[in-house]
Amino acid sequence: MWETKKVKASGTEAEHFTVLGKDVTFKGIVQFHGTVQIDSCFEGEIHTTGVLVVGEHAVIRGIITAGTLISSGTIHGTVTAAAKVQLLKSAVQLGDVQAPALSVEEGAYFRGYTDMGPRATSEDTIREMTAISGQDGWPSNHALALREQETGGAPLDYEQVQDALIQEARPR
Repeated sequence: MWETKKVKASGTEAEHFTVLGKDVTFKGIVQFHGTVQIDSCFEGEIHTTGVLVVGEHAVIRGIITAGTLISSGTIHGTVTAAAKVQLLKSAVQLGDVQAPALSVEEGAYFRGYTDMGPRATSEDTIREMTAISGQDGWPSNHALALREQETGGAPLDYEQVQDALIQEARPR
């Protein structure tokens, strides 16, 4: 079930390596130091500053906070990583991911939102949107509304909107 090993890293420091085996079902909140490999069913919260390896047969439901996540199993929940998240080809990630780097191998399944930067405040978002809409060549809703009036108030179809956006983007 629980197995802790000490692995010599380059003959200098010992690193803790913890494994939750295949035939284990666990519910709760756990906190690890070092590298953790989970090959079992887990429900709850997992917190580690090190590397979390989710095995191919693992199913995790809950919240994961890790330094690095390498997954080839199934995760239903949110993931926050300080360094990176790597979804291998057999991985299934159903939930949001926040990490500075995200790698998704071909064959992996991911459904959720990704945040790959520092958390922006609502004031930052408003400033960015205001700056973008004030740029030259950026299509304005006003120009699209005028074209809609030209069509007799009928809603614009996809091609008309695309044409309008292209016309607005062209330098004058």
